[in-house]
Amino acid sequence: MPKSPFARLSRTTAALAVLSGLGAGLPLPAQAASFDCDKPDLAADETAICANRDLNDMDVKMVTTFDLITGLLPMGNRGVVQDEQVAWLSKRQACNADLACLRATYTERLAQLKTVSDMIERPK
Repeated sequence: MPKSPFARLSRTTAALAVLSGLGAGLPLPAQAASFDCDKPDLAADETAICANRDLNDMDVKMVTTFDLITGLLPMGNRGVVQDEQVAWLSKRQACNADLACLRATYTERLAQLKTVSDMIERPK
């Protein structure tokens, strides 16, 4: 059964609330933003993220930030950020279920994405 388009909308709404700091009172979606927590063959890192609220929140913030940034970047720069995301994903997967490692990789990636975001020229 295909997922409702509203499921993605509710994840996006929750993600925006997390980004804006308003997410503390909102219930978390049933899955992390970047993968389906209900699929039967989750990797160890995905299982840990789904089971841990702060990692789930970090995943929501990371994927939302990544999506926003890649939507604003020109094609050449977008490809670089996408390649960095693939490399980061391999690093996250290497953590397996190590919560400290997962937190560190998310913290590092969020800092990298913030650096990219800060370099995007904004209208005055």
